[in-house]
Amino acid sequence: MYMIKEMPDAERPRERFLRQGREALSIHELIAIILRTGTKKKSVLDLAKEVACRYPSIRMLDEASIRELTKIPGMGEAKAIQLMSALELGKRLMAEPFPSRKKLLNPEAVYEHMRLALEMKTQETFYALYLDTKGALIEKHRLFVGSLSAALVHPRELFKHAVVLSAASVILVHNHPSGDPSPSASDKRITDTMVKNGRLMDIAVLDHIIIGKGRYHSFKEHGDL
Repeated sequence: MYMIKEMPDAERPRERFLRQGREALSIHELIAIILRTGTKKKSVLDLAKEVACRYPSIRMLDEASIRELTKIPGMGEAKAIQLMSALELGKRLMAEPFPSRKKLLNPEAVYEHMRLALEMKTQETFYALYLDTKGALIEKHRLFVGSLSAALVHPRELFKHAVVLSAASVILVHNHPSGDPSPSASDKRITDTMVKNGRLMDIAVLDHIIIGKGRYHSFKEHGDL
């Protein structure tokens, strides 16, 4: 038996969590991270293995009492409370309903959704809204801040997020600090570039909306897509 500090970095639970993700860790490694420390004679990993051996399923562990857990050598009351608190968070997560996704089915809905974030900005700020097959918002990403140009707003940045999110479509949104949402020549070039790249990747660019002061311009509404 050796202590965590004596283990190679690649084998330590926290380092594996950061490098490989939480899904890669075993139950006893996750328990070790929660417990944080072992004892002078027992590493936290060995303590966690003992807990997992005594309670071979998470459900069995959840049904254990603080008193039962503290009978395990090295498992004091504080550690037992830490472990039970983590289990309680998991139960509350499972009981929490999934939030409904906001549907953005027309330019006005997009404008109302984004106006507070963009209307008063003093710099041009470019967002992408990623939608599912039903037009509901999966996630929004701020891709760029500054004067827009085709050289700076690259399709690679836009569509890599779409692929990761399994988005069916995307809506482009940015602001004009001047308050006038009329599209510039650069806005038109960027829109054209993104639409063409979207077709190649089978990810539709549904609209490009420019937000000004109290008004907006939709490329879709003006027939420019």
